[in-house]
Amino acid sequence: MTLELHHVSAGYSSMDVIHDIDLTVRPREIVTLVGANGAGKSTLVKTISGLTPIRTGTITFNGERIEAAQTATRMRLGIVHIPEGRQIFSGLSVSENLELGGYIHRRHSDETDAQRAEVAIRFPVLGERLSDVAGNLSGGQQQMLAIGRGLMSRPKLLMLDEPSLGLAPRLVAEIFKLIVTLREQGLAILLSEQNARLSLAIADRGYVIENGRVTLTGTGQELLQSKDVADRYLGVGVKLGSSSVHQQNGISKRLRDLMSA
Repeated sequence: MTLELHHVSAGYSSMDVIHDIDLTVRPREIVTLVGANGAGKSTLVKTISGLTPIRTGTITFNGERIEAAQTATRMRLGIVHIPEGRQIFSGLSVSENLELGGYIHRRHSDETDAQRAEVAIRFPVLGERLSDVAGNLSGGQQQMLAIGRGLMSRPKLLMLDEPSLGLAPRLVAEIFKLIVTLREQGLAILLSEQNARLSLAIADRGYVIENGRVTLTGTGQELLQSKDVADRYLGVGVKLGSSSVHQQNGISKRLRDLMSA
């Protein structure tokens, strides 16, 4: 299930926020979006899910043009968007939140029950708190619930917008470990994440977005080793050459250590 964007521009009212975007996400691939706050990453994800209207260009999923399709139609095709800020239904129970995630399969209650059981196995803390009010969960548990709710619809492409926002390092490691696991199990992942260092360390490919435009593309490791990316988004200035490679390899090692802790 390949996602392809060609010359996509989109925005709000009379102003475009993203301009002439070309982007591809292939099956079993993690693609990360790198950029500062306000660069257009969230708008791009919302455009793919149908929440922000497209101005120009085409969006194709599994060979089918979808830029004019409703959000519900895109979801039925297998595109699921986990929004920034989790946006769970805090007054409903954990179980009810999950049930809403599987709403498109509501006519097959046995499948919904099986999927909810699978989510509970993937996130044991949710399985233990199915009857609890979702608003009483910790921030990390709410993020797990948001992802679990998305998985209830059995997606083919999972788009995550700032999944590590506000989480402690240990929980960030759990979320990133889950993202890698989902890719290994066959999902395509589009990751919009402020923590460029960690997201590039697990990414197959990345796109750098500045002022709504793609300014640089490459594999995750190529972008980690880019001086421009390091200076602007990794919080460190590094020199190109063997010392840069050594430093970026160290970043990946620290991530592996954190994720295996």
